[in-house]
Amino acid sequence: MNTEIVDTYWNQFLVSLPADSPYRGRDFLAEGWGDGPELADELGGLIAQGTKTATCSSVWEWEAEGQTPPGVGTLTVVLDGKGAPLCIVETVETTVRKYNEVDADFAHDEGEGDLSLDYWRAAHKRFFTRTLGKIGREFSEEMPLVCERFRIIYP
Repeated sequence: MNTEIVDTYWNQFLVSLPADSPYRGRDFLAEGWGDGPELADELGGLIAQGTKTATCSSVWEWEAEGQTPPGVGTLTVVLDGKGAPLCIVETVETTVRKYNEVDADFAHDEGEGDLSLDYWRAAHKRFFTRTLGKIGREFSEEMPLVCERFRIIYP
């Protein structure tokens, strides 16, 4: 990630706001989504288009990294696979639910593939099988997920 480019993008966002905007003075994250540049390009593109308005992550990965999952109000500069900003999103909802409790509405809002729950389950099983091994865990249909909904606040 090129912090100079991200900071410039963030400052462009701030300049576009009224002086009394509640976004002024807030912290933000800057990250590509997924586990590599290709997936960051794909998911970032879906977010920037407004197709993807939800995401999920493993509670186990947050715990292993000693990090706190995003909460309502979290601001994220979405990056592509090369670290370039695509848009800024704000988290509007977070819930924790098991993989096997994710429903068709949430799968649709994730905006991937054919938008079906079957596609979501297959794609996320592959993703978590691939990523959880790095922290010594294995995919489970009972695994807890942070399910997050967000909205674009700056294109």
